[in-house]
Amino acid sequence: MTDFTVGDDGFRFDGEPVRLLSGALHYFRVHEEQWGHRLAMLAAMGLNCVETYVPWNLHEPREGEVRDVGALGRFLDAVERAGLWAIVRPGPYICAEWENGGLPVWVTGRFGRRVRTRDAEYRAVVERWFRELLPQVVERQVGRGGPVVLVQAENEYGSFGSDAVYLEWLAGLLRECGVSVPLFTSDGPEDHMLTGGSVPGLLATANFGSGAREGFAVLRRHQPKGPLMCMEFWCGWFDHWGAEPVLRDAEEAAGALREILECGASVNVYMAHGGTNFAGWAGANRGGPLQDGEFRPTVTSYDYDAPVDEYGRATEKFHLFRKVLQEYAQRPLPALPPEPRGLAGPVRAELTGWAGLGDVLEVLGGPETESGVPPTFEELGVDRGLVRYRVAVPGPRQAYPLGVSGLRDRAVVYVDGVRAGVLTEESGTLAEPVAGPAEVELWVESLGRVNYGPRLGEPKGVTGGVLHERQYLHGVRARGLALDAFDAPGAVAAVPFGPVEAAAGAGDAGRTGLFRGAFTVGGAAGAGHAGLELPGWTRGFVWVNGFCLGRYWSAGPQRILYVPGPVLREGVNEVWVLELEEAGEPWVELGPGAPVRTGTPGVVRP
Repeated sequence: MTDFTVGDDGFRFDGEPVRLLSGALHYFRVHEEQWGHRLAMLAAMGLNCVETYVPWNLHEPREGEVRDVGALGRFLDAVERAGLWAIVRPGPYICAEWENGGLPVWVTGRFGRRVRTRDAEYRAVVERWFRELLPQVVERQVGRGGPVVLVQAENEYGSFGSDAVYLEWLAGLLRECGVSVPLFTSDGPEDHMLTGGSVPGLLATANFGSGAREGFAVLRRHQPKGPLMCMEFWCGWFDHWGAEPVLRDAEEAAGALREILECGASVNVYMAHGGTNFAGWAGANRGGPLQDGEFRPTVTSYDYDAPVDEYGRATEKFHLFRKVLQEYAQRPLPALPPEPRGLAGPVRAELTGWAGLGDVLEVLGGPETESGVPPTFEELGVDRGLVRYRVAVPGPRQAYPLGVSGLRDRAVVYVDGVRAGVLTEESGTLAEPVAGPAEVELWVESLGRVNYGPRLGEPKGVTGGVLHERQYLHGVRARGLALDAFDAPGAVAAVPFGPVEAAAGAGDAGRTGLFRGAFTVGGAAGAGHAGLELPGWTRGFVWVNGFCLGRYWSAGPQRILYVPGPVLREGVNEVWVLELEEAGEPWVELGPGAPVRTGTPGVVRP
């Protein structure tokens, strides 16, 4: 029987010493038909292993509604076909710059501060989920002829808490569910993180972007024996909306990789291929030392300045890493697979239909509720999407400032049907006061839930109240429009579209809404992946042939959305644009794809 073990002197495969040269590739950020190509790219770079997280919220968005849990198993089968080993990090929390750190909103909404602790009710739902998920992993362990060699217990727990009872219970649950390969934890190479996140008897690994010798020295203080491994070698970084792009110099990153390997350690390149936060699944961060400051939503692209870029292309970093890894691979490296093909030329999609947001909500929205205070997204069962709040200002009364307390994250406000402004958490009061009586309507969008730190699980929507002067306005009617409502077969077909010219005649209401159009692929343009741009559009979501590409936002830095080649088809393709703030030109443009990322190298966490 094949055996993978952790010994005092390193990893062993059937008794022979091995070094794991791994790369992160998240199956849920890559179109399934592209898994094979991306895995081949990792093998060509010199890696012998691939690592993936598992997002609980993607697979169980509502309690008991489990979706396509077999995707993990299919990915691991693809890993095996590619001749690679696999590291699985099933959570339940994953961070990963993913919405809510991978935890479903029904979990964080119900348990609040009790998540990721020994709380019995929280543990019960984790156990039920793991017993649903883990057979995909157990039957594909290396001892059963599969590719899985390591499984993680929780994720970077030392950055969050110190509940050793919870961690030891979780490790025991993994064993009860049949996980027999070695278990590990991963944390920053700092004393408080390693003491908070490690579990006796489990391999502790470290996460860092540079300074391998120093990082491993700290790890050795806590774990004198066993393999050294950098479980997340941050070779790049992710971007936030409204901020400058973050890049890492390729030669400097290759030098940091070499230092890890010179220490005799194993490595997991994070990310080897980043992929895309499709369908609004991007997370968010908070600034400040206690992560309680400025809200920073993550962009749709998860390119990460990785060696294999978002479009599946080899970068300068790829070739430099390949040169370093070749010295440690102990085998000839395979040739690079053919580069993915993009559109041969530009294509314009004319938008010919329009429906106002109110009409879209009427067809695709959930039920309207009325209560004294505004319900949160969680209370309305909305994870990704928006909520319309309506409330009356009594009158007659003079004009007073009108604003929102606890707004998360952005609201377009109408007073008596006239657009009055856009509010944010930082700027929550309208520029012009409002007299009564008046009808106020707020369309609030969640820009992504915090995925790291103590603000994990914070609710979305109007979490405080709507205020006129210092008075709360009660009697709030609320209705949610979840993004996944657009996924139901035939759902959008039921929306009452009119001609796009009707938007221009609809006043303020015409600045937003659902726009649709079509474009043709074939002939001179050819098929293949594409990059989609929206000239003059402000903020919203795009679908191509029913596949949600993710959020666009004129705040930048991302200007082009990635369209996977398998999403496009020869002939006529359909596009939908859900604009939430200010529509642009009545078309979108598709081209061969975005250029390789350029800009000034930024700071990567040490």
